[in-house]
Amino acid sequence: MATTQGNEVEDAIRELKGIPGFASYAVLNNDGIVIKYENMSYKTAVHHAHQVLSLASKANKYVHDLFDPPDNEVESIRLRTAEYEMIVAQMGNFTVIVSQSPAELLKKGSGDEEKKEEAKKE
Repeated sequence: MATTQGNEVEDAIRELKGIPGFASYAVLNNDGIVIKYENMSYKTAVHHAHQVLSLASKANKYVHDLFDPPDNEVESIRLRTAEYEMIVAQMGNFTVIVSQSPAELLKKGSGDEEKKEEAKKE
């Protein structure tokens, strides 16, 4: 049974990597211990873990105070800056943090590449 769950996690991570704009991920337990990470340093993963768990606990507290059940559960948090998006999802005793490039940056980048290709053809 443990291998089935392990395979499911690996499959989910493989799917995440296939999404355009994927940059990095970290999986951590709810004590803030980084279990798995990729495309970021361990120091960065621990820093994100500390900040995200603090934010998630505050978000959960305020959503529980503001809304009545069953609408008072936080499933995910999406943070966006000019440089990247961070998506945080908690399930059971684990938290997943995924960083990706914003859609606008991907569109700008792909548009520039198309213009370069057109210039080469001419």
